[in-house]
Amino acid sequence: MKIRHLLLAISITALWGLNFSVIKLGLATVDPFILAGIRFTLCALPAILFIPKPDVQWRYIVGYGLVFGIGLWGVVNLGIASGLSPGIASLVLQFSAFFTILLGSWIFKEALSRYQIAGMGIALCGLFSIISIVDGTVTTIGLMLVLLGALAWSAANVINKKARTTQVFAFLVWSSAFSPIPLFTLDFALNGSTGYHALWNQLDYRAVLSILFQVYPNTLFGYWVWNSLMKRYPVSTVAPLSLLVPVFGLLGSALIFNEDVSLNKIVAVALIVSGLGVGLYGQRILNAIFPRAVQP
Repeated sequence: MKIRHLLLAISITALWGLNFSVIKLGLATVDPFILAGIRFTLCALPAILFIPKPDVQWRYIVGYGLVFGIGLWGVVNLGIASGLSPGIASLVLQFSAFFTILLGSWIFKEALSRYQIAGMGIALCGLFSIISIVDGTVTTIGLMLVLLGALAWSAANVINKKARTTQVFAFLVWSSAFSPIPLFTLDFALNGSTGYHALWNQLDYRAVLSILFQVYPNTLFGYWVWNSLMKRYPVSTVAPLSLLVPVFGLLGSALIFNEDVSLNKIVAVALIVSGLGVGLYGQRILNAIFPRAVQP
């Protein structure tokens, strides 16, 4: 990979990691579902007026929009608002990789490898390390909600795989159009008009910057660049860099909110990232360390 592309990919993982802290800044004055609803409204508009519908069945576009918008980011916002720190949220969300593997084995009949099973075991040890954290940055409800968001992300990955679209940006824009109304409706059902009154009276520059960051650099630009790199280089070259997301997530939370980076958190990061590495790339790592003898 060219140096400029490598630096660009690392920059995207930094944006994605920092995004969790940016979400928390927005949640200071905006309800979780409303914040997600505004985010996906701006992801869809006005771009949808200029970008043709992707050549994908409507059920995939609608399904992806609902699962990605509500099940993933609506629920993750709720988890952070429930007390889970942005750094821990960015780490726990990486369990989506294992949920995707498990869903793939069920839906697509893909066999689980010994490396995937070992990786899940290592990552679960990291999750137990998170549960033992007692510094106020971990709440049970927040942890469960982000794990639910990770499951939703894996479901969105399955929908994306079944859709088989090559028009990634158009698919993201059009699917985003189906997230806002359910998100706004959910907030009204749970909180009545309170969240909307607060939005009108308490919206500040931090919330505005949070929304703009989530929409443009993080979602539209980030996913466009990442998928462009995935097309240019082998998946095995680009995908491992996503393991940096929770590292930047924890660093961002430490810098912005002075989150204490305790030994338990360092151990959790090491175990979960290692588990992801073993589960997703174990065979490649083994082959690199112990290359097979070349047959004459």
